Amino acid sequence: MINSKYFFQGFGCIKKVDSPAIALGCCMIAIGVLLKNLGFNLQESVFSTFLTYALPGSLVMAESMIVGASLLNIFLAVWLVNVRLYPMTVALMPLLMHKNQPRWKYYLSCHFVAVSAWLIMKNNYQSVDKEKRIDYWIGVGTATISIAIIGTIIGFLSSDYLNEDMMIGLAIVNPVYFTCMMVGAMKTIQITLSVVLGAILGPLFFLLSPEWSILFGGFVAGTIAFYVGELNVK
Repeated sequence: MINSKYFFQGFGCIKKVDSPAIALGCCMIAIGVLLKNLGFNLQESVFSTFLTYALPGSLVMAESMIVGASLLNIFLAVWLVNVRLYPMTVALMPLLMHKNQPRWKYYLSCHFVAVSAWLIMKNNYQSVDKEKRIDYWIGVGTATISIAIIGTIIGFLSSDYLNEDMMIGLAIVNPVYFTCMMVGAMKTIQITLSVVLGAILGPLFFLLSPEWSILFGGFVAGTIAFYVGELNVK
């Protein structure tokens, strides 16, 4: 069973000052508006957020539907966008694994991996006993996905009162927050180089290929930062 003490400790992390809950909720309000404009009803919008969860996947799904993409194309597009969560899962799960915990907890909690929940856990895992970290993580994930669903409902119900500029403003709150979080986390040469080089290379690659600039900029910056970090360790 899930340890309720650590579950609610994790759930309570969304109340902290540096929690991404507000930024996540603002973005999901924009998603709720977008889904309603696509013709989704409230139940479908909530179900979409529950299954897709992470903001980019929801946005890609909505944009693909707008241009009339097939179901297979929508599936592949969302799958490719959410592939970015795989390395995050690989980095996080070893910090949570413990022989006394059943495997079903890990299979269940993989669905909670998103930048918001991942940042909370990475900032707090050292303060939690390793055996109980998975319970803490399930609390964090339940809290963040609840915020996402609540944001979607608010956006759906208030769509008639939000114009395009307000939606754009809400949608970029989360990326701005994560950028600030990454700058605040620049405590190692790898993270510092990846953030600085990404900020430089992204606009440069945009001049060559606007569609692929973020992917190329992030890949090159991250690769350089990784190898420089490896050399620095040696």
